[in-house]
Amino acid sequence: MGLRISSCVIALIQQAAAEAAPLEACGLLFGDGAIARASVAANVAADPTCRFEIDPGALIAALRAEREGGERVIGYWHSHPSGDAMPSATDAAMAAPDGKLWLIAAGGAVTVWRAGTAGLHGRFERVMEIEVVSQFEF
Repeated sequence: MGLRISSCVIALIQQAAAEAAPLEACGLLFGDGAIARASVAANVAADPTCRFEIDPGALIAALRAEREGGERVIGYWHSHPSGDAMPSATDAAMAAPDGKLWLIAAGGAVTVWRAGTAGLHGRFERVMEIEVVSQFEF
């Protein structure tokens, strides 16, 4: 069995990406061994047409909630409005090798990657098996 992801998560991310275009959209991924939920965060990057930076306030609030027993932050998502659904060299430069998931949406496609110390750009290993499930299957 591959990584499970809620169909609601994919729908939310694709809608947010479409609404933000031509800017990159971004947010957080939540779950425990599966991507059960996503949130949309403000992209505060200096140039959001070609990079993203999740609003630090949103990230801090999510991590604080996690420490207090809330949902676990398991990764991040962003869109590539004029590219493909693969991490860029810029993404690799921004990513810590912390094992977090990176979901990238582009042109209707969604891919998931795990940040580490090997793979694409020396940083990302692709999660090859993704199982899309309804929210009720979690």
